[in-house]
Amino acid sequence: MSTTNPLHQRPQPATLCVHAGTYHDERSGGVNTPIFTSTAYAFPNPANENVYPRYFNVPNQKSLAAKVAALEKAEAGLVFGSGMAAISTLLFAWLKPGDHAICQSGLYGGTHHFITHELAAFGIELSFVSNPDQLREALRPSSRVVYVESPSNPLLRCIDLVAVAALARKHGALSIIDNTFATPINQNPIDLGFDAVIHSATKYLNGQSDINAGVVVSSAAVVGNLNEYAVNHGGMLDAHACYQVERGMKTLALRIKQQNENAATLARFLETHPAVERVFYPGLVSHPDHAIAARQMRGFGGMLSFELRRPEQVDAMLSGFQLALPALSLGGVETLVCIPSRTSHRTMKPQDRKQAGISDGLVRVSVGIEDVADLKADFEEALAN
Repeated sequence: MSTTNPLHQRPQPATLCVHAGTYHDERSGGVNTPIFTSTAYAFPNPANENVYPRYFNVPNQKSLAAKVAALEKAEAGLVFGSGMAAISTLLFAWLKPGDHAICQSGLYGGTHHFITHELAAFGIELSFVSNPDQLREALRPSSRVVYVESPSNPLLRCIDLVAVAALARKHGALSIIDNTFATPINQNPIDLGFDAVIHSATKYLNGQSDINAGVVVSSAAVVGNLNEYAVNHGGMLDAHACYQVERGMKTLALRIKQQNENAATLARFLETHPAVERVFYPGLVSHPDHAIAARQMRGFGGMLSFELRRPEQVDAMLSGFQLALPALSLGGVETLVCIPSRTSHRTMKPQDRKQAGISDGLVRVSVGIEDVADLKADFEEALAN
């Protein structure tokens, strides 16, 4: 009787979180990737490679990129100093004046601001769409990039990734997705046909609310083209930060499992609360994109948002939390609460926020790994104010 060694097949995500990309130092025998602090490396060397941190090729950078690439089923990757550095470098590497980029409506405010200000200033034409039908209509001969975010920030809108990727590929445009909210534990866009995946590693990949970082993973060809542009713009991540993100990712699968469960429970609780008008969470059947999310996600994530019936209650609610923290950012082990109109989307014009469905009474919640009974009690207390 023979048995199949599971490691002869592709390791599962939780295993990749722990082991993928690790640099094992043979001399010391340490189980963790060492921190390589050098900015000067010997040359010539056996690989005949110019090793330098700004070239994105020092051991800590390569180890972290390899771990994310393995989880996203990509061939290669680059790590950056922030999520916005990853986004801007990839878009500028792929677009030139006169090109056309198609972006999903309702993107993260920082991305929206960059696209509408920086890309437009360089003579790059823009279109915004909400679904594959609108994407099909928006495609032009000059369309070079299709950029989406699913689930989106902060309304958790989900777009049909298979349909979007197929349209982009048929047209010859590069399909890019910000997969930060989903994480590679819940969703793998490359399996669904996407060319490139971006993460703000500041968020779930690191998971500890103490590092700024970004990642792009894709085919070796796309990353190779991106690398030259990235080197010229110098947005690399330093060795210490790479080490911390790599360490944080070892518990990614465990954290996401708990955050999925907590967010689903909290979303159902808020949906029945008298102070709440509406909850946005793709795991709820009431969410407009629940069916799409159920097709392309393995878990619905740790992010949710909700509308207060009385927007004027916002400040009293924020002051009433004892456990959840009113704070910027997301994706850490602690539960964070913010008001998008004042924070992540404050750079948008009021009319653009209104069109995007981001009201003054919208509350975004990054659900942590605390005991969910404690979280429910905390939200109950805060919403009573």
